[in-house]
Formats: sequence, structure tokens, C-alpha cells
Amino acid sequence: MAQIYYDRDADLSILKGKKVGIVGYGSQGRAHALNLRDSGVEVVVSELQGTANWEKARKDKFMPCSAAEATSQCDLIMMLVQDNVQPAVYQSEIAPRLEEGKALGFAHGFSIHFNQIVPPSSVDVFMVAPKGPGDLVREQFVQGKGVPCLVAVYQNFTGQALKISLAYAKALGGTRCGVVETTFKEETETDLFGEQAVLCGGVTELIRAAFDTLVEAGYQPELAYYETCHELKLIVDLIVERGIQGMRKVISDTAEYGDMTRGPRLINEAVRQEMKKLLVEIQNGEFAREWILENRVGRPVFNALEKKAEAHLIETVGRKMREMMPWLKK
Repeated sequence: MAQIYYDRDADLSILKGKKVGIVGYGSQGRAHALNLRDSGVEVVVSELQGTANWEKARKDKFMPCSAAEATSQCDLIMMLVQDNVQPAVYQSEIAPRLEEGKALGFAHGFSIHFNQIVPPSSVDVFMVAPKGPGDLVREQFVQGKGVPCLVAVYQNFTGQALKISLAYAKALGGTRCGVVETTFKEETETDLFGEQAVLCGGVTELIRAAFDTLVEAGYQPELAYYETCHELKLIVDLIVERGIQGMRKVISDTAEYGDMTRGPRLINEAVRQEMKKLLVEIQNGEFAREWILENRVGRPVFNALEKKAEAHLIETVGRKMREMMPWLKK
């Protein structure tokens, strides 16, 4: 079973007298910066001048600077730009200024696990990964709550890397509800697999396939959208709140019977075998190499697939149906 840490296990004073550099002021970066500042930690924000995120940091009363300046000033540097951008930012801005004894943090293990960033042996390398989007991390913190986090230590030069990661997680609010210890390898591989098999790839392809099946059979696309896409959130919310069996106790007996008898026919042994193939491609680095190369050559496959997806009927119908549901708009 996993080791789980709470408020009592983390000492926030470890960050006292230290400066924390937040590299990237996107959704996670903003939440990290604001939560740390509200926890009494001195924060320096790095963002590209003139961008929307740079302006947002200014409005939040930070004085954003370059990643190079942040690294020079700070004892702990947290990498919160996207995975495909991290290596370039690290090589040009951070690596030349990463002095002995400093700490380099991540919210996802991709760049370290797949050797896109190779830090010197003279620094701590750790991860604090909130299991929720930045807006939720900030919202829960303001309410006196927190979002669970994962923590991992890749390199422990000072002997304090775990304590630093737990202090950082506490400053985010994560130890209020629980922080699970893992490794960079485990976090990276399970995260990628979850995205591909269920959360993104599996779910979106299942939705489109079901939508297409109904439309091709002559049913109105508006009804197909309701039944295969819109109502998914209702079921997922129930699963998150109550678990799978808890969800089944709320839906109708007809729906539950269909769930238990037809679900295994759809997600059959062939699908399970394909999931195992996806996992192997993640474990052996095949997916990472493919994605890294895709970025190096200008994302031709990514851009073509994205354009094709935008043209799907479910996107046109979905926009129309969502206009009928004003409560969806934030």
C-alpha cells in the first residue's frame, strides 16, 4: 500500500527563507504561485513578457521575469510549462544557473523519466503533482481544503528532498487531504496510460463511436448527443462521489442490468489486450519518442488529427445543444 502524508507530516518552515521560482503561469502555475504566497512562501514568477499569462501574473501582483532570472534568484525552481517546452527552457535558461544545493521541481515526470532533462547530480529533484486542474487547486485552498497530490523524489542531493516536497505540497494545500508517495517512473507511466486508455483517448473515441452508431442508424443527432455525450458527466460525477457500485445503486435497475451484461461485451478481451499494448508502448518509451519527434517536425500528425476531429458532426451538434444549457457556462 502507498505511503500517504498529511499536514502533521510536513514542515512548512523548511521553505522559510527560501525563494521559490514558478516557471510558467498557466493554470497550474497560477494556483501554485498564489497558494504558496498565501502560505507565507516567497514566490518569483517566470513568464514570457507580453503574453496573456504574463499580464495575468501582473494583475495578481507578481513581477514576472525570465526563467533565467528566476533561477538565479531562487533556491527552488518549479517547472510548470508544458512537457514539450520544458527541455528548451531548461537548457537555455535554467541549467546554466542551477547551482549546487538548489532544488528542481516538477508536476509531471515526463521530462525526467524520458531523459529530456538531465539535471546535474548536485541538486535535489522532486515532484509534487496535484490530482486536479489548477483552478480546483486554488479554489479548494481558498476554502480551507485541498486537492490530493502525488510526491516523488528523483534525486536527493541535500538529504532534504522529501521534506522539501512535502513542505511544498503543504503550501499548496495538498496535505490537508493527503499526499501519496510515488516515483517519477510510476507517476509518468500511469498518467500517460490513464490519459490514453480512459480519460481522453478511451472516452472520446467511445463517445464518437456510440454517437456515430446512433446517427448512422437514423436517429436524430441531437438525441444521440444527449445519450452518448451530455449524460456522461452525470454518471462520472456519481462514480467519483460514490464509486462504481455506488453509482449503480442510484441508476435504474434497467440501466444497471444493461451495464453489467453489455459492458463486458463492449470492453472485451480484445480491448483489454490493446490496453496492454498501449501500456507497453509507454513503458518502453515508444510513445515518448513518437511524441518528441512529432514536436520536433512541427506536429503534422497532431495538427491533421485535430483538424479532422473539429469537423466531426458531434462538434457541430454539441455546440448547438450546449447553447440550450446556460448552466454549463462559467
